[in-house]
Amino acid sequence: MEKLRKIETADGSITYFNPKFGEAYHSITVGAMDEARVKYVEPADIKSGDKVLDFCFGLGYNSLLAIELVKDIQIVGIEKDKGILKEILDNKPPKYDESYEKIKSAVLDTLNDRENNNVNIILGDGLEEAKKLKNKYFDAILFDPFSPGKHPELWSKEVFNEMFRVMKKGAKLTTYSCATWIRNNMREAGFEVVDGPIFGRKSASTVAIKP
Repeated sequence: MEKLRKIETADGSITYFNPKFGEAYHSITVGAMDEARVKYVEPADIKSGDKVLDFCFGLGYNSLLAIELVKDIQIVGIEKDKGILKEILDNKPPKYDESYEKIKSAVLDTLNDRENNNVNIILGDGLEEAKKLKNKYFDAILFDPFSPGKHPELWSKEVFNEMFRVMKKGAKLTTYSCATWIRNNMREAGFEVVDGPIFGRKSASTVAIKP
């Protein structure tokens, strides 16, 4: 099995190319950390004390930026690939020392079957693990699977039904894709859907709001 391949992105942060899905975890041309901040954390309107779901945790950049920008929050991450979590341990991004240590600590706790009260990473299938989460629990969801063309099952109406269920009223889900069929799935699940920031490409990202 081919190994993950390390790539430096435009802002100096590192991402990885996953040969199984034939794509990288983050944008290479605009920078992985910048993308996490502009497309995910800022439009999610996360506030101190909020509970955040990081769906498809990956290298943890979305959570890291959330901790860096907002501080006092609780994060639940879901990630299927233990291998990408292990890469976090040797992949300290430029700056963000304190926030990175919190993510690293959470990864070590997950890999060693220990609890972490601030950042709890769940290893498992995205949909199946989402079904186990509490109703109306999260204030924001950072939704970051591989692209719909590579991993369409994680963009299904069934998945968005679960996202809707676990979100509080007024909570926001942020994601990079603006594909029409994905937005239709979101609307069918009950979301109000609006354009998110345009960053690194001509198309907008997406913000889905639970009314």
